[in-house]
Amino acid sequence: MAAYWRGAAIDIRKGRSNNRAMAKPEAVRRIKSYSAANGYVYQYCFYELNRVLLDGQAAGEFIYAISADRTESFGLRIFVMQSALEAWAKANGRALTSSEEYAVAKMRLFQAFDEGDTLLTGQIAAEARLVVDESNLEEMLRALNI
Repeated sequence: MAAYWRGAAIDIRKGRSNNRAMAKPEAVRRIKSYSAANGYVYQYCFYELNRVLLDGQAAGEFIYAISADRTESFGLRIFVMQSALEAWAKANGRALTSSEEYAVAKMRLFQAFDEGDTLLTGQIAAEARLVVDESNLEEMLRALNI
């Protein structure tokens, strides 16, 4: 098959490419610090976002890598429940943007830092998860002036 562009012919092979697929580069993760109200300085970085089911309900799963002592880190999952987002959208006439949803998850993270949540000590890191639902979504949005 030949493609023509301004009178020049370029051959394009049908089928597989003769070039190997390149490995994807590792994502650069920015480590940030947060000085909490309890006096601790936490380090964290955003790791990934997944759309999941939590107890049979749709949610956005925001995963952060957290360290309270700069020697050990662990994953922390923050679930932003889709039902809370839909209820807010219905009440306010618009849906939250993906950036606003990320900001809500991050505010929940900061709230846990400020409260000195025991989840953040790493003692129970395997079970560490926080939830944003109808009971606390407005509080997170108020902190963001949304």
